[in-house]
Amino acid sequence: MDFKEIKELIKVFDKSELNKLKIKEGDFEISMGKGFDGTVEMAPVAQAVQAAPAAIPSISAPTETSCTTEKGNQTCSDTINSPMVGTFYTAPSPNTPAFVKAGDTVKKGQTLCILEAMKIMNEVEAECDCRILEVLVNDADPVEYDMPLFAIEKL
Repeated sequence: MDFKEIKELIKVFDKSELNKLKIKEGDFEISMGKGFDGTVEMAPVAQAVQAAPAAIPSISAPTETSCTTEKGNQTCSDTINSPMVGTFYTAPSPNTPAFVKAGDTVKKGQTLCILEAMKIMNEVEAECDCRILEVLVNDADPVEYDMPLFAIEKL
């Protein structure tokens, strides 16, 4: 990451609803957190900023469960929510198949999608073994923080 990318990342982070952000690329690592007054705090960087090959950071998406009762039957629907604001991509490139589709069974740590924020591609990984019931977002659509991306059934 070069200085310009870090500066832009700080601006977007400051305007976002995220409270903490940590990015690690090889030997380069940056952590940011917002205090209660809304200011941005940065942890010291392990090494001086230098041009490093772009790696795709991975993010474990939060899961959420909501249950409803209909005529005595309780149904639970789990969702995997967006860990950040960005653009949702189902595949690593337009000419490749989607990471997952409805009906697929995935293992913990398996890549589900990519979220692009500030030209940085972030892989979203499954937090648990599950079955994808439905992909709730269309490819290349913008997503908000904590927006449901996938309806899942935990295994």
